[in-house]
Amino acid sequence: MSFLAQTDPWAGIDVGEQLFAFSPMIALICTMLAVVTCPLLFGRGPRPIAIVVAVGVIVTFYLAMRVAGVVSTGAISGLSPGGAGGMLIADPLSAGFQIILMVFLAGIFWLWWMGSAATERNAPEFFILLLGSALGMALMVSTLNLLLIVVAIETASLPSYAIVGFDKRDKAGAEAALKYMVFGSVSAAVMLYGISLLYGLVGSLNVADLAQYVATMGFHTGESSVLLSVGLLAFFAGIAFKVSAVPFHFWCPDAFEGAKVEVTTWLSVASKAAGLILLARVALTFCAAVEAPLNMQFLEPVAWVIGIVAAVTCTIGNFSAYKQESVKRLLAYSSIAHAGYMMMAAAVFVYAGSPGYTAGLTALLVYIIIYMFMNLGAFGITALVVWDGGSDKLDAFNGLMRRAPWLAIPMIICLMSLVGLPPFAGFIGKWWILVALGGLDSTLGWFLVIAAVANTLISLYFYLRIVVRMVFAEDQRAAVRAPVGGIALVNLCALALLLLFVFAQPLKTSAEQLSRGMYQAVASNTSDSSSARVADSGS
Repeated sequence: MSFLAQTDPWAGIDVGEQLFAFSPMIALICTMLAVVTCPLLFGRGPRPIAIVVAVGVIVTFYLAMRVAGVVSTGAISGLSPGGAGGMLIADPLSAGFQIILMVFLAGIFWLWWMGSAATERNAPEFFILLLGSALGMALMVSTLNLLLIVVAIETASLPSYAIVGFDKRDKAGAEAALKYMVFGSVSAAVMLYGISLLYGLVGSLNVADLAQYVATMGFHTGESSVLLSVGLLAFFAGIAFKVSAVPFHFWCPDAFEGAKVEVTTWLSVASKAAGLILLARVALTFCAAVEAPLNMQFLEPVAWVIGIVAAVTCTIGNFSAYKQESVKRLLAYSSIAHAGYMMMAAAVFVYAGSPGYTAGLTALLVYIIIYMFMNLGAFGITALVVWDGGSDKLDAFNGLMRRAPWLAIPMIICLMSLVGLPPFAGFIGKWWILVALGGLDSTLGWFLVIAAVANTLISLYFYLRIVVRMVFAEDQRAAVRAPVGGIALVNLCALALLLLFVFAQPLKTSAEQLSRGMYQAVASNTSDSSSARVADSGS
């Protein structure tokens, strides 16, 4: 018994501390269990279910705030024996994302309450799927373990497939869900294949071990170099699918058009934000594995791959939006383009000892917060127009300034913020991404700056198409009848975009604190056989 106690890798772990560190995710699971139980006690009516969900979201938000205060003095790496980091992580970045996620989930809940609650016949199933996807997204930003990354992505993806085609009577939604599921299944298979190759090379599932292997061995010629390149590209493909980066974006327009507006709004921000923060965390782990500035040349190919995919994603997303007549589909391509802008921040590979080490992550966090208000406002107004007129075509927005100025004005603010024009917060988000890219001592930085500015100019046209329809087109339609709660929500989003432009510095300061407090992953001590296998592969 004494021998087992001495060799137990889990000895000395504070279970209470770890349970508290991951309590927001536990609260989400408990909320899902409560939603399952609720029909047995109160029936399947949407209102009791919604109250349970609202309480669960508030409790999760409160716990995330508590955890953020605790981990501000030091990150916690849980479920990791022997000091190996990355199985589950509680740090300011993961806690901050969970806070943002719950705020956005509350907005989606309010949008559902305004539009779908009265007619929803399957509220328990809907919220189980919604909360399940939220749990997966919270897991995605809380790990640096390759296997758990796959589990997290699938936990977020599987409910998303079902929620897109939730209305079984809607053929468009069913078709979109099928495309989404098939594409996601292929992406998951490719990602698993890549991880199997990486594990065979490195002998570890820890991203820090993988990063150290790449920084040490580099991309030299030989069989191991080919396997490493293929493995990294396949691993990147799984993350790119969640971000809807080109060429893994084909599911996005159909899914956004076929799903309910509140589901479309949820996927347009939450899914992309989780994938991008995961990508940025992996990128910074690679940067931390570099022991000297000269070794950045071994990681430069990784940064170039991310940067080129980001630039192509922006360009294809913006040009594809030009010919769209459906506003939901137009905003879907817009979300692809913005995923490209945010992915540029993940391409900021900087030596860990430099002052700008976390500049890319800081810019990404600022952009995500601003993008949350932009998309919630734009999709919320689209939902109100659809609920009133039954169509999301551009024609449905004709004369909106006369018919509903309380919707047209916030829509203009959201659209111009999506372009990135001052005095709206979208300008601040893009500006700090450009600053982070300009700080790179590399041709890649200026290439991405030019790509971002050019794509911003390209995007102005299709956003202005909606503005022109609202202000100058007239078809004598009746005034829009919209619920007061929906009007309040979209105007609050527009007000937030104005205030965040004025008070941009506190936002950036908060994002910097989250970035600097990020868990610094360390390479674990693998077995002798694994170490030998790594050495043999590099020779």
